[in-house]
Amino acid sequence: MQGPHPDGLALCRIQSALAADVVVGAGKMDIPVTAVYASDLMSDVLAYGKPGSALLTGLNSKQAAISAYMAEFRAVIFIRGKRPAEAICKFAEEKGLVVLSARDDMFEACAKIADLDGTAADPSPSEDLRPPMVEEETIRYAFLIDGHDFASAGMVSTQVKAILKTVGVEPALVRRVAICTYEGEMNVVMHADKARTELVLDDHEIRVVIDDEGKGIPDVTLAMQEGWTTATDEQRALGFGSGMGLPNIRKNADVVDLTSVVGKGTRLEMRFRVI
Repeated sequence: MQGPHPDGLALCRIQSALAADVVVGAGKMDIPVTAVYASDLMSDVLAYGKPGSALLTGLNSKQAAISAYMAEFRAVIFIRGKRPAEAICKFAEEKGLVVLSARDDMFEACAKIADLDGTAADPSPSEDLRPPMVEEETIRYAFLIDGHDFASAGMVSTQVKAILKTVGVEPALVRRVAICTYEGEMNVVMHADKARTELVLDDHEIRVVIDDEGKGIPDVTLAMQEGWTTATDEQRALGFGSGMGLPNIRKNADVVDLTSVVGKGTRLEMRFRVI
């Protein structure tokens, strides 16, 4: 469910409508959101959620908060009275996300939010004062991803996003790169033993390469189709494995080069034009 509020809907109004507890961000309740996206499938959130939204979810995991951050959401609302763990709250506080806990189920929460008229504060962004992107040299960063480590999943993508924001990459491009890197990182965590990741920045292009050691992909063409997945039930319970990861990458990257050898691993290269 994605309910548009073009004029912005202040988080305090959503909190009031749901009688929700404010877990993180009590001083930010006047921040407006332009949509509320309800989902427990994080790849769907990354694929279809719009920047400036709030995530309404029953998935009480750190991946929900990381997904909201990657998608440039402003808040996460946990339903059915779920209380996020300390690690989730710490991440949300560090990244400026508001976290609420509501007692309603998904349908009830959606209905209450839909009844709001959306005439809240002006959501227009403040002036962008970030420095211009460095143009004199190529900048490289290297990271390691540990396969099967769901506790740390998303941390490399979080670092990549922080770097891009620091050097002044345009926000919409930061979001696209972050989503692709996160989807690639989750594929490593779910299906490989480890991976080396490289972020390369220059005047004209951002390039992210994820080179993993794992079981490989038997049919790359099939793997790029929406809905195709080999994820386990345990992995699906984390909000991933719906078959949207590689399609999300293809949607957001300007160039995708995916090669794989069964029994050895997969190399994923994603390239983004800098305009």
